This record gives sequence, structure tokens and C-alpha cells, in this order.
Amino acid sequence: MSNDMQLRHDVEAELDWDPRFDSRQIGVAVKNGVVALSGHVSSFAERRAAEQAAQSVAGVQAVANDIVVELPLDNKLSDAEIGEAALEALKTNVSVPAAQIRLVVRDGWVTLSGQAEMWFQKNAAETALGSLRGLKGITNNITIRCQPAATDVQAKIEDAFRRRAQLDAKKISVQTADGTVTLEGEVHSWQERQQAEIAAWQAPGVSQVIDKLTVRP
Repeated sequence: MSNDMQLRHDVEAELDWDPRFDSRQIGVAVKNGVVALSGHVSSFAERRAAEQAAQSVAGVQAVANDIVVELPLDNKLSDAEIGEAALEALKTNVSVPAAQIRLVVRDGWVTLSGQAEMWFQKNAAETALGSLRGLKGITNNITIRCQPAATDVQAKIEDAFRRRAQLDAKKISVQTADGTVTLEGEVHSWQERQQAEIAAWQAPGVSQVIDKLTVRP
């Protein structure tokens, strides 16, 4: 219990420190290292920034983001206007295969679907929309097109872990099968867990990453 109380204090302090949003409207609860964020902010960019701030705190195992976006009157747009802006943002981002991606807007929330060749393209599509005016949230259902997996994909991922100074490669186990990578073991922070997952996604032929890593500060 005392660890959760200290972690809550640290998360609240980090939120207060971050200038990207008004932390006075955000509530924090912690149980067994899992942080639950509640309250409201005035944009999707602020909602995402609050989640990133919480994830940056040492000891955080996971973040449940229940923050609601309450748009100011001058930022409210129709779904059609958001959809038009979203399509333009995807088309102008060179990393996004816009022709292969579909989107649906409902009540200010954008859902992306379709296929991409690589993980970074899926991520780029979501990033391209993150600062749109009037946006309340994004659901990224883009799938990675299955490609022939490299025979040495496991070795490539393990080598990538060793090259990253912030990762202790000896504590991470990598298993691969038919384009699916399973990560198990321990990392010291949420950022390390995220870095390990990103490194696995970057390997050729990977269509799915199952992250079973445990955060142990």
C-alpha cells in the first residue's frame, strides 16, 4: 500500500510538472503499480500527453487512461470536418500508406483500419492525427500485412536489444513463430518496455508482438 501511495504522489508531481496540460482537472489512482487517470482535458493531444507523463514515472506497471476530452466551443467540429482534416493529414505524411487506410469518425472519435507493410507506418498514421483540432480520440485497428519472416528474426531482435543502452538484453527472452514475437522477462521502467516492443516491431517479417514483460524498478 505504501508503494502505491508513493507512486501516486510521484505521478501527481509529474503531472503538475508537465506544462502540456492542466493537471488540476486530472485525478490519479494507483493499485499494485497500475495507474488510473480520470478527469478531463480540452484536447486529445493533452489526453495523450498526460498518459505519456504518467508512463514516464519509475515504478508504473501500466496506465489506464479514462480522461475525457471536453472540447471548448471554438474547437468543436463536425465529424465530416474532422474526417476531411484527417484524410488530408494522412495524405501529406510520406510515412503513411494513405491509399491502404480507411477511417471512420463518430462523435469526434477516429477509427483507423486497413493494412500497412511495417509497424512504423501504422504508428505514423496515428501520430499524423494526434494534433487535429476537434479530435476526441483515436482507435488504431490498422493491421500489419503478413510478410515472409526472416529466418534469423529472433537473432536480429536480440542484437537490437544489445545495441540499446537502456535495455538489459540478458533479462529479455525472445520467441518467434510465424511472424509473431513474444517478449518475456523483466525491464526497469515503462520506457524500457516500450523500447523493447518497438525494437521487436522493427524486425522484418513481424506481424504481431505479444508483450509479456514485467516492470521491476
